[in-house]
Amino acid sequence: MDTSGMYVGLDIGTTSIKVIVAEYLDGQLNVLGVGNERSSGLSRGVIVDIDKASEAIKNAVKSAEEKASIEIHDVVVGISANMLKIEPVNGMVAIGDQAREITDQDVRDVASAAIIQNLPPEREIINLVPDEFVVDGFDGIKDPRSMVGVRLEMHGMLFTGPKTIVHNTKKAVEQAGLNPQLAVVSPIAQGLSILSDGEQDFGTILLDLGGGQTTAAVIHDHRLKYAEVDPEGGDYITKDISVVLNTSIENAEKLKRNYGYAAATRAAEDNQFPVDVVGQSRPTEITEQYLAEIIEARLSQIFDKLKGQLAATNALSLPGGIVVTGGVAALPGIVDLLKADFDDVPVRVSIPDQMGLRHPSFTQALSLVNYRGQLNEVDLLVQSALAGNQQLASQVAKKPAPATTSQSQAAPQQATATTEKRNKQTTKKRSQGFKKFFSDFFD
Repeated sequence: MDTSGMYVGLDIGTTSIKVIVAEYLDGQLNVLGVGNERSSGLSRGVIVDIDKASEAIKNAVKSAEEKASIEIHDVVVGISANMLKIEPVNGMVAIGDQAREITDQDVRDVASAAIIQNLPPEREIINLVPDEFVVDGFDGIKDPRSMVGVRLEMHGMLFTGPKTIVHNTKKAVEQAGLNPQLAVVSPIAQGLSILSDGEQDFGTILLDLGGGQTTAAVIHDHRLKYAEVDPEGGDYITKDISVVLNTSIENAEKLKRNYGYAAATRAAEDNQFPVDVVGQSRPTEITEQYLAEIIEARLSQIFDKLKGQLAATNALSLPGGIVVTGGVAALPGIVDLLKADFDDVPVRVSIPDQMGLRHPSFTQALSLVNYRGQLNEVDLLVQSALAGNQQLASQVAKKPAPATTSQSQAAPQQATATTEKRNKQTTKKRSQGFKKFFSDFFD
């Protein structure tokens, strides 16, 4: 399937809202525009004021539109893993009394059958991920379309979250004048985008150190198997600095960014800098090591809680170790602290390699675009069945009908002309993508 297209990722974070417009062409991601605005109306990763959140989203989208020189309508939005529930589901539909070819609609029907269950009123479906299809008892099928059968089954994983979180997120996006074309649990998109094939297969802990919360997710067998959210993140570190040093939140944030270390052993004891203290006319000098001790204390507290929960699932023994991302992951010494707290488990930091976005805080927004670009036709059909999303279903390419005998002679010439036309269009798209990319980042 050709997944080429232009997609927009919307990351609604506690501290900032990021919008990335990117062209997905031949498996490559070309960033065309970026919007990054300070968040409003969020607390610990959850929207608590829809009006304020939608206004912040508008500002971020406007910034991305200006840089990409396009008008944004459809977005892929990430949903936090707060109180996420993962459960296996099965669906089965009869194709007919007699065997016939399985169609796109049959795939949507079996996906709909898989989610027919009595969900609690406070929960809502976010994602349905198919594991395999079974046609007349033959299992292990990834795409059953065009196969012949009388019975179609689907086995998959269902992801549900609190209705309040899902509704508020989609409502804020819609109120900002956008269409949340696709919603995805954030760790699913991140796992697909930043983990290697081996890390996804053999098992890896994905640690997202955000501003409002910290999310630990376990990816194994290319599936999200477990997710735990700690309601403490970078904002708590900033508050700790503010309280201990008796300085404003704004100053504390600057100190964390400019002089902060995650591990006190990495900080210099003799390197001092001034701090504006409330109630004093002159700044007070403190050392990098003292600031690092404040930061390390909060991070160690977060890691200790997550360590116990991950150990209970035997996740700490997975070969992939820990892959850490999120804004707090930019602190120097974060790998040293994680190795010390998690008993020398292999750790690496994931940083985007796109020019101008080489900071772990952009990982989530980029992952959303990359996730959408990698969805195949079957995935789109399954997702479209969740809420009757005809827009996603319409994006599935129609399979061409077999050529008749009278058409067979013209087929080679038509195929050659179509190939040449497609090659010209692809070259033109790639050229336009590069021109926009360089004009955005170097003008």
